[in-house]
Amino acid sequence: MPADSTRFLDAASSLLTRIEETQTDALTAASQLCADAIAGGRLVHLFGSGHSRIPAEEMFPRYGSYPGFNPIVELSMTFHTQVVGANGQRQAMFIERVEGLAEAILANFVLEPPDVMIVFSVGGLSAVPIEMAQGARRRGLPVIAVTSVEQSLAGSPSHSSGTRLLDHADVVVDLCTPIGDALVTVDGLETPVAPGSSIAAVAIANEIKAQTAALLVERDAMPPVLTSAALVGPERSRKLFDAAYAEHARRVAHVLRGAEVM
Repeated sequence: MPADSTRFLDAASSLLTRIEETQTDALTAASQLCADAIAGGRLVHLFGSGHSRIPAEEMFPRYGSYPGFNPIVELSMTFHTQVVGANGQRQAMFIERVEGLAEAILANFVLEPPDVMIVFSVGGLSAVPIEMAQGARRRGLPVIAVTSVEQSLAGSPSHSSGTRLLDHADVVVDLCTPIGDALVTVDGLETPVAPGSSIAAVAIANEIKAQTAALLVERDAMPPVLTSAALVGPERSRKLFDAAYAEHARRVAHVLRGAEVM
């Protein structure tokens, strides 16, 4: 194993330390908003385009997660594995810059307080994440932006409003990633490699998830947690999954426009 094989791990560890040292207040504020929404029987909506879909999907559904978080992930902006050709990356990058699309997405939902919107976007400069935040605010929702402040401020706003995602947030959680995202410089290579935003965003998502759970337990409002059979046995695991899915369906039914709520 080469001596420098842990360079990304070292850089990632330093990145997480920066988040811990600088984002405590923002994470606490974000978690409080999430707890208010979930304890109130409502939802925390999560949006991310491109690779920023990863933390949205991290919040629910997966082991160690619970209802109350509602990922809103559009396939047209997050399906990257074909890269070129039909459904290619060029199209996805074009689509996330289209003004007006966010409102078409939001038109599928009836959003109202105490719902919360979390928007993940590393640069925070594309139209769709910006307009998701704007649209949520128009509906009275507090907005949490998870973004790289340094990268966002270094870039030129491309939205017609001349604004960035962080301009439309009640709480900004900084990914603390550098301009360009990549963390590792390799001798003999002109440009850095190994981006840090995904690990930062997933860590932030799970910190919010954990802090929110603690607040919900204090309020006796904790939903069932998706839990592996390896921990609680097959029967208990199935019951927790069924209960969590039923609770998620109940909450989502109240916000899907056109859904009939019994």
